[in-house]
Amino acid sequence: MISRAAALAALMFLTSPLAAAPETAPAASLRPVARTLVEATLVEAPDPAPVTATATGALDRPKARPATLDAALGSPDSGERRGDIPAFVPEPAAREIALRVAFAARSPLAIPLSLRPSPRSRAIVEKALAIRRERARGAVCGDPDLQGSVVGAVPGRISGCGIDEAIKLRSVSGLKLSTRATIDCPTARALKTWVERSVKPAVGTTGGGVSGLRVAASYACRSRNNQPGAKISEHAKGRAIDIAAIRLNDGSEISVLGDWGSGSEGRILRRLHSGACGPFGTVLGPDSDAFHKDHFHFDTARYRAGSYCR
Repeated sequence: MISRAAALAALMFLTSPLAAAPETAPAASLRPVARTLVEATLVEAPDPAPVTATATGALDRPKARPATLDAALGSPDSGERRGDIPAFVPEPAAREIALRVAFAARSPLAIPLSLRPSPRSRAIVEKALAIRRERARGAVCGDPDLQGSVVGAVPGRISGCGIDEAIKLRSVSGLKLSTRATIDCPTARALKTWVERSVKPAVGTTGGGVSGLRVAASYACRSRNNQPGAKISEHAKGRAIDIAAIRLNDGSEISVLGDWGSGSEGRILRRLHSGACGPFGTVLGPDSDAFHKDHFHFDTARYRAGSYCR
């Protein structure tokens, strides 16, 4: 005889949602498949969804992993290769490569981990050291960007001329001078500042970029503009340099005489003229007078009112 409690339990089961649709519930839960090393390392799992009851009142059961995923990843114990994804290998280096390949293949929008850079060869290191030594040998004014030779004292043949510590500058910040400029170190440093802050940015990629400077004059024991009775020029003190043109990598040049006031080259020259005000104490160009129609005059004379730019 069935007890009253057993009869009541049977009645509750027969009237429950689970009994109403027995074909929708599997006989046993599917076991989740173990992740491979590649999947566990690289696959970012989505946030788990909250556990909710189904329409029948039963809790959601685990879903089987798609067969295509297992087929792509392979088995860590099988030693097989599946498609483009390398099989699991125990060696650290091989495993790292396998992880990167799998990551790139599984996530086309993601950037794979970068490979470690290879050590530089001894030949490359030696070449770099040789260039550094060469730059150090040719450096003047204590700056490797200023390449040239030390001249020392330059006596003047008349009063007011001469340089105490002169150099012959052949290049500045990688730009070759058309002729070596005999100047002092403050003027060389001002030229470097102008080249880096004005010349290179203003020229940009025009003509393949700037390659050098055409120098019209540097040290010369003379009066201003070679005029009789005029004051001694800053050129006579090694404090001035005249620039006639900017040379470009394609072999052409932007010249003060030919391009001032015309087109894009003229606009570049305007920027160069303006950019020299500050690094230099005096900046003269074609608009100042007829003596400077074909070059820029830069010198490091200092005035209480600031730079004089015309």
